[in-house]
Amino acid sequence: MAIDSIWSYAPDLSHLAEQDLTGYTVLASDGTIGHVDRQADHHGMRHLVVDTGMWVFGRSLLVPVGTIAAVDAAERRLTVSCTRAEVKAAPRFRTDSETMDPAYLTAVGDYYHRLPPRERSAG
Repeated sequence: MAIDSIWSYAPDLSHLAEQDLTGYTVLASDGTIGHVDRQADHHGMRHLVVDTGMWVFGRSLLVPVGTIAAVDAAERRLTVSCTRAEVKAAPRFRTDSETMDPAYLTAVGDYYHRLPPRERSAG
């Protein structure tokens, strides 16, 4: 996956750019991560802030939209193309100001870009 595409929806999911995903359940390939708390697009780097609930001790995670592999609008859930451990190991999200920090967003993009490629699921 090209580094800049990590911040863009896959071509078959481009309609999501106009959709509010707040409240959608976020699933990894091996289980639930949490739910979308909000979405943002700063510096052309589209991403979701995911509330993990008690899974990661109430921590939120920042997930680039390019990791979205499938969406089920009827069930209000989306699946990302990584595991729970990979999402948890991403650069730590601490404050909302980081969603506007190009250096932090670049570090997140670099991390996700280095993950092993996976097949996208139909959805």
